[in-house]
Parts: sequence; structure tokens; C-alpha cells
Amino acid sequence: MYKYLAGIVVVVAILFGFFFFYKPVHAPSNAAASGSDPKNATYTIEGTPVTLVNGTASEPAAPGSASQITTTYFGNEATGDLNGDGVPDVAFLLTQSGGGSGTFYYVVVALKTAQGYEGTNAVFLGDRIAPQTTEIRDGEVIVNYADRNPGEPMTAKPSLGVSKYLLIKNSMLVEASTPTK
Repeated sequence: MYKYLAGIVVVVAILFGFFFFYKPVHAPSNAAASGSDPKNATYTIEGTPVTLVNGTASEPAAPGSASQITTTYFGNEATGDLNGDGVPDVAFLLTQSGGGSGTFYYVVVALKTAQGYEGTNAVFLGDRIAPQTTEIRDGEVIVNYADRNPGEPMTAKPSLGVSKYLLIKNSMLVEASTPTK
């Protein structure tokens, strides 16, 4: 009799703990969440939605892992209309690190809508680069930064000037094959 009672108490305790402490993992949505400003919107990095809160997001590197993947607003903000609606949008850089030596840089765009800012996908720029400027000109995002020359080790100081040109197509940030102007 006591074995059954003890079993029931254990099951009730497990259910109680599950009910009060379980945090569900939400399936990724194809639509990015809108935020009141670009530092509080959702961006998609490498296929994973990342929601910034005051410019920062942190998630476990793996389920149950102590290591964190941290995404941070870096800056280099530029403002201008990127989707042709006459409303200024914002382009800027994010960094993402997972506890190792790498700091991965991405460019994103926050498209201004009636509901707030809607984040785009992120376009990878590089690991441990030296960002210079970000600008919006004629509906195009231009990111200038220094990277390493091909074959140089990651310990080398970035010295190769790079310009990346990007456009918004169907609400997605894509690399332009050549500058539009």
C-alpha cells in the first residue's frame, strides 16, 4: 500500500514541477516579429530566429548546455528607404559569439512598418573582421570592413578592404552581384 502511495506522490511531484517550471520551446516562425525599435525585433541568423531585447539575445548553445550563444547589436547604423515604400528603414551590424574565440559579424535590416520594425534575415560578413562604415544609398546597403587576406591566419590583423552591397528583395536581404550605381 505504501509503495503505491509513494509512487503517486512521486508522479504528482513530477507533474507539479513540469507544470510550474517547464518553458516551452516555440517552433520558429517564417514571419519575423515586429519590435518597437530595431534593437527589439526578431532577425533570422543562419535559419534561426533571434529576438533582440534592448539589443541583446542569449540562448543555450545546445539543450542543457552551460555555453551560451550571444547576439549583440554592434551598431554602424544607417537609415534610408530600402523597400521602396517611402519610409526610412534601418541597416546595422550584429555580432554573435558562442564562447569560443570567434566573433561573427552580420548585417541586418529593420524594415519600418505600421506595427513597428520587422527584422530581416542576417547576411554573414565574417569572423573577427574590422567594421568600418555602413551606409544606405539609392535603396542599397553598403557595408565596408577590413578582413584578412586569403590564407592569412585568424590571428592576423584584418587589412584587406571589403565592400559588400545588399538589397531587399521580397522582404529578404540579399547580396547584390554588383553595385546598382
